[in-house]
Amino acid sequence: MKFATILLSAVVAVTASFATAQERVTYKSAKSTSSYYQMGVQIAEAMKEGTDGGVIVTVEESQGSVQNVMEVRARGADYVFTTPPALIGLAQQGKAMFDGKSDPAFDTIRALFPIPSLTMHFVVSDASGVTDFSGLEGKTILLGKGSFGAREGEKYLGLFGLEGKVDLAEVELSNAVAALKNGQIDGFVTAGSYPAPNVIEAAATTGVTVLSLDDDQIGQTKRTKLVIPAGTYAGQDDDITTTSLPVAAFTTISMSDDVAYQLTKTFWEQREKMGEAAPWWNGVNEGLMSSITSKLHPGAIRYYKEIGYALTDAQM
Repeated sequence: MKFATILLSAVVAVTASFATAQERVTYKSAKSTSSYYQMGVQIAEAMKEGTDGGVIVTVEESQGSVQNVMEVRARGADYVFTTPPALIGLAQQGKAMFDGKSDPAFDTIRALFPIPSLTMHFVVSDASGVTDFSGLEGKTILLGKGSFGAREGEKYLGLFGLEGKVDLAEVELSNAVAALKNGQIDGFVTAGSYPAPNVIEAAATTGVTVLSLDDDQIGQTKRTKLVIPAGTYAGQDDDITTTSLPVAAFTTISMSDDVAYQLTKTFWEQREKMGEAAPWWNGVNEGLMSSITSKLHPGAIRYYKEIGYALTDAQM
């Protein structure tokens, strides 16, 4: 009798442990001051809520997308990270920043779902009178330093014949809105998921125009076309056509199919609710799936097949 009681207690204890089992995932995003880190925190909260605590996500700060990819070599099955899909191809081919750093682990990388794209914003004050890129000649523009937006902005000025014809302000991007309001600069360039907080602030306090690119200019940049819907920013009556660098969440084939399925399913089921709290999620839709040009995780594929999404050969 005593043995039976002990055995029953053991069974109950084991059953309880399975019932309360949690999947723990590490999500590596970007610097803690970035919008992408905030997105990681929101995803962590969404995963916890959407799985009733079944999936617990710990967000880690990183120095950027390249580091996130490189860490695949030393990480386990619980690793999820964000990076532009284009970097996965470069890593697997050992090109560009991955030249001489090839590793078999890169071939195990698989995608889960897209997240908000890095979106280019060329912001000019209404007082500047600028309505298109040609109007930037002779104006003072803040690009910032070291960021994707700064590098991309400088590239565009060169592509559009404005190199040396624009005065570049020596001001930190964090001071852009104040500098614009005080008339120290005519405009600034920033890259981030839309709606971008600094553009929201500038539009509300100063009055701005976000410049659109035409199809020829977009073609020159070799970036992805993106449309920011009218009404996204104060005073914005028309759509803004600009460029973007798609970003997605990835893991490796070491992650179990069930966990990858759960992460992908919960992300899409919670996306609308996340969008109510942070509008940048509203730009994530089925259309962004085409930006994932590498293989999806088998667990993610299971979910996309369930909802009837047509996958490409490259994603399979």
